[in-house]
Amino acid sequence: MIAARPGGSRSAGGATDVKALVDELGAALIRAVRQGAADDLTSAGTGHSPASSSWYAFALEYLRMRWPQVAAKTRNETNDALCAITLAMLRDVRGRPSDELLRQALRNWAFVVPRPELRTAPPEVRLALRWAARASRPLTDLLDPAVMRAVLQTLRLKQDGTVAAAETQRHKRMTLVNAVRYAIEQGGLRDDPFANVNWRIAKTVKQVDPRVVANPAQVRSLLHAVSYVGSYRRARGRRLVGLFAGMYYAGLRPEEAVAVTLPDCVLPAEGWGRVFLHVTRPQAGKKWTDTGCLHDERGLKGRPPGDTRPVPLPPELVALWRESAHTFGTADDGRLFFNERGGVLASSTYDRVWHEARELALPPGLLNTPLAARPYDLRHSALSTWLNAGVDPTEVAERAGNSVEVLMTKYAKCLYGRAAIANQRIEALLDEYH
Repeated sequence: MIAARPGGSRSAGGATDVKALVDELGAALIRAVRQGAADDLTSAGTGHSPASSSWYAFALEYLRMRWPQVAAKTRNETNDALCAITLAMLRDVRGRPSDELLRQALRNWAFVVPRPELRTAPPEVRLALRWAARASRPLTDLLDPAVMRAVLQTLRLKQDGTVAAAETQRHKRMTLVNAVRYAIEQGGLRDDPFANVNWRIAKTVKQVDPRVVANPAQVRSLLHAVSYVGSYRRARGRRLVGLFAGMYYAGLRPEEAVAVTLPDCVLPAEGWGRVFLHVTRPQAGKKWTDTGCLHDERGLKGRPPGDTRPVPLPPELVALWRESAHTFGTADDGRLFFNERGGVLASSTYDRVWHEARELALPPGLLNTPLAARPYDLRHSALSTWLNAGVDPTEVAERAGNSVEVLMTKYAKCLYGRAAIANQRIEALLDEYH
């Protein structure tokens, strides 16, 4: 309070004191507002206050938590899903960059661990990320059913606006589910935003298409054609015959086949052999692996680290692998199959060779069908062949590294032999009543 002089009048000095006090209070208020904004920005960037953070700040925090826990391919999928969710969680604020630029900035600069230095980013990328941080909705907006429904709708679509494959939708939705659970755990959301939204999840096709399954004669023709791909000196095809043969005769997944090493194989001169699988080399991308290499190094799918899976090798495959080791040797780490520089085979390398071999081996009537369209279809053909040969499903599942339930679910449509037996039994029963 400013006291008045006796007589009810204020002096010129008193008016000056009031003005100085007002100026001081105004300056303090401005400092407090600025400090509060800075605290909010710091909290949003570090995740120290999830209850008041934006979706964008929370997504950065969630990714840092999630990154060390998942495989490289899952990191790629998580990055893709967070980009889509973040684009759906942006308000219509002035100065919006193009969706293409926003997605590029989010995918290559924001949702990567370790996060690249923004000082090295192009100016348009820095501006796009600043705009995204400013325009992002609060995390709590997910509790609004209309907002959550819009996000889920975005996850159904590809970048061109068409509906994405069911498996892609499932992966993206799972990322959102995991992020929401983490937000609830950290106190950023008080309720489950999915509870108030009636949303049907796209069904995924779990069964193998019988049209992709090749019979033994067709596979032998394809493997023979592989050896003719490329020049004899470079041996683009010849060095991969054993790789594809492993996918068929041993039912190996591609990431298992490229990781096979000679010391893990038993390749006798006659009879059946064996390979002990314990490492896979899935291709993920340099941005997603801890080593910065194109391929990740993982254990066996669905098994604890360090577990092994012995797989019998038929004599035909043993002969092909012995010939490959004799002709091309092994990589420095003992791998049987490698590129011309000794590196791990990229999927693009063996995909190209396979497609060229199909054109050489298949007649026009089959070339445009799904028959063995991908190298992975060799594994499908192998498991279907074993089941139709009457091998016990438990043994097939053990060799393939699947559960019996998954095996019978995926290959139910490919059991031609069992369908024929069932038809004969039904016909015999009907004939009894003639």
